[in-house]
Amino acid sequence: MRFIEEVVVDEFLPTVRSMLAEDLRERGFTQSEVADALGISQSAVSKYAAGDVARRDEIVADERVRDLVERVGEGLASGDLTPVAALVEIEVLIRQLEEGDLLADLHEAAMPALADADVEFSVHDPDSGLRERERVLTSVRRGLRTLTNASGFAGLIPNVGANVAECLADAATVDDVAAVPGRLVDVKGRAMVPGEPEFGVSEHVATVLLAAREAGADVRGAVNLRYDPETVEALDDDHPTVEFDAERPTREAVADAVGAADLPADADALVLYQTGAVGVEPIVYVLAPTAAEAARIVRGLL
Repeated sequence: MRFIEEVVVDEFLPTVRSMLAEDLRERGFTQSEVADALGISQSAVSKYAAGDVARRDEIVADERVRDLVERVGEGLASGDLTPVAALVEIEVLIRQLEEGDLLADLHEAAMPALADADVEFSVHDPDSGLRERERVLTSVRRGLRTLTNASGFAGLIPNVGANVAECLADAATVDDVAAVPGRLVDVKGRAMVPGEPEFGVSEHVATVLLAAREAGADVRGAVNLRYDPETVEALDDDHPTVEFDAERPTREAVADAVGAADLPADADALVLYQTGAVGVEPIVYVLAPTAAEAARIVRGLL
């Protein structure tokens, strides 16, 4: 009797870890850094590098596995993926391959009697809440990297600070929105990021994003910028722009303005702005399907 979990432990994981170790080494990781990233010992990394760990050819040849290794390796190297996010991505692929797929085939090869049996396995949900949250955080990190690496972005940061945010698909409150705690600020011409993205740390930008979604806008990502008529004009060339009243409560003002706007059905982004009020700084908000996409739109202004 051999369980499919044994196939995962004995064949899939050693093969994938070996492939990931090789990928990270090619990206310039030291042996110690590879060990830390994968949560294994340096001696294990040494064995992978020396080819002392056998790889299962069917697993190495599978395009989904190769794509996973490349995506996870790139994400770990850039910092876009945390070890938790990488673990979730690997777990999801494992569960997919277990159900009538590659791992199921290897399991049947180890237990031929299964081939003639009507067997179904309970698998993890590939659309799990943990996976979605990690993907949202990854998107925010990508957006941050896009902007902080862009020359001139600091000049677009308002006095109150900028933020990069993205919400969950069924977001209802600010706790469902990931953003940077403390906001991005301009320090001597450079955009400084005070910390890693978290959920529930943005009040204002999250409120604007949620209000726009309540009014029917198909967006999940947002970046706020310093207001300038030329900025709005430049964004208006490719995206619908909507002004809202800064003297009213933000959620009501945004929802009413977006609801009253005649937005194109195929609009992939939306620009909101307010021109200020007593004690309220004028701000532009770029909303898009993801935080990473909103950041790319902002980068296009530079």
